[in-house]
Amino acid sequence: MSDIPSDLYYTEEHEYLKPTEEDGVFAVGITDYAQGELGDVVFVELPEGGAHFNRMDVFGTIEAVKAVSDLYCPLPGEIVAVNDELHDDPSLVNTDPYGAGWMIKLKLADADEISSLLTADGYAEHIG
Repeated sequence: MSDIPSDLYYTEEHEYLKPTEEDGVFAVGITDYAQGELGDVVFVELPEGGAHFNRMDVFGTIEAVKAVSDLYCPLPGEIVAVNDELHDDPSLVNTDPYGAGWMIKLKLADADEISSLLTADGYAEHIG
């Protein structure tokens, strides 16, 4: 059974948004379910800070032993931070997807759009 924290927001593409202490800024990463499906993560390619993305734009890639997958921006916004720790230790995505394995911090263009994402219950139903 995958860990699905109740205080996060989710996409059908298996990204999560976790509120940060900064208003309108969310940590984005892949869910526990997604990292389990991928297997051992060996490389994560992320954008530079300051880049702007629209909803569903590819913001990077994640490479695992089994596959390479695109990472999709959950909502429109600006990258305000990138987790440089993943460059040296991509396995953090496997060991702590909702903590040290975050990928980017995204300042949402419109924080009200968060309501368009899945809740924990909705995501649990989505993955079955």
